[in-house]
Amino acid sequence: MTAHASNLAHLPESLNQAHEHRGRDAAHIIKSDAEAIAVAHQVATEIAKEASIRDKERRLPRKELDLFSSSGLWGITVPKEYGGAGVSNKTLAEVIAIVAEADPSIGQIPQNHLYMVEGLRLDGTDFQKRYFFDLVLQGVRFGNAFSEVGTKSVNDVKTRLTPANSGYFLNGKKFYSSGALLADWVPVVAKDENDNTVVAFVPAGAEGLTIIDDWSSFGQRTTASGTTILDNIFVPSEHVVPHHLAFDRPTAMGPVAQIIQAAVDTGIARAAFKDTLHFVRNYTRPWIDTELEHGYEDPHTIKDIGDLQIRIHATDALLARAGEYIDEAQRNPNEETVAEASIAVAEAKVLSTETALLAGSKLFELAGTRSTLGEYNLDRHWRNARTHTLHDPVRWKYHAVGNYSLNKVKPPRHPWI
Repeated sequence: MTAHASNLAHLPESLNQAHEHRGRDAAHIIKSDAEAIAVAHQVATEIAKEASIRDKERRLPRKELDLFSSSGLWGITVPKEYGGAGVSNKTLAEVIAIVAEADPSIGQIPQNHLYMVEGLRLDGTDFQKRYFFDLVLQGVRFGNAFSEVGTKSVNDVKTRLTPANSGYFLNGKKFYSSGALLADWVPVVAKDENDNTVVAFVPAGAEGLTIIDDWSSFGQRTTASGTTILDNIFVPSEHVVPHHLAFDRPTAMGPVAQIIQAAVDTGIARAAFKDTLHFVRNYTRPWIDTELEHGYEDPHTIKDIGDLQIRIHATDALLARAGEYIDEAQRNPNEETVAEASIAVAEAKVLSTETALLAGSKLFELAGTRSTLGEYNLDRHWRNARTHTLHDPVRWKYHAVGNYSLNKVKPPRHPWI
């Protein structure tokens, strides 16, 4: 403990030096919702250029992620009183959707970073808010070590935080650690001595922290969502947030987590549809039982394209609507506003899931056999959709929406609804 504790006073300086050593630009500070949307489009243009190649080669997006965080987009939800833009959740969702359309792996990576910004806003001490929000505005990235494998449910946590002199020791093993390999800090979900859920912020490079790049899914290949090992890591008390408080009372913590997931799926749907239009317009041949000159004149194809476009527009609308409900829940948190926000996000999540999967599949039906060739790598859209939408099964979203509408039963408060 002494060796760990002796370095605590130097953590901020060491972190800044590491930030500079990686050659990352100082983060731009975004000031408004409109600027956030404009910057997201600029970043998306750049990261889209090699998205397919990164997927094929399973190459981690190091320089692209540096561009993303340096753009200031990772700090847009920092409250205005702490120097951030404090953008609306409608804007947040659209920013993620824009980036995810370019590369959904990159769109997913900041999900838990943004989740923890909200967690700090709700339950961080003033010191924690000032300290960590300042780092976020500098371009510092939070990864995550939340979920575990081999437990009874996703909410079952075996990782433990044990009291020690002036802090705690952290021990456990995590999986699905999206972005942790490329993060500056790794927030870890653990149980404390009272069996309460807490989050311990661990700096990258801390003694006892091992992050393994062993993510092997067929989709979302470059999120680096692998294994994190926590071996007797010392964590000062100032770096522990009582995360259970965000769910012990009505807050928008769960809806914030979920709208980001829905935004990623919305981006995937947009990308699949965009590639469908391009392929059908440029390569698809007309069917032999017609006298048409071009595949894009096929009336059945036109009908299906229209159906997809309507579904994507409906998904966009539900996503924006969900953001507005979250904004109200944050302004006026109570049982009713939080339940309404959760249900609104669940509706968006259902449609974004189904639209992304449908768009990824319809692409091949409408574009034809040639579109399955490996040189185009168009199957990445369906693979990404199928993988990412498994986070929170929509069958339970239907249940939550139906039970609320029919029986006025409020959904449970947790990050998965």
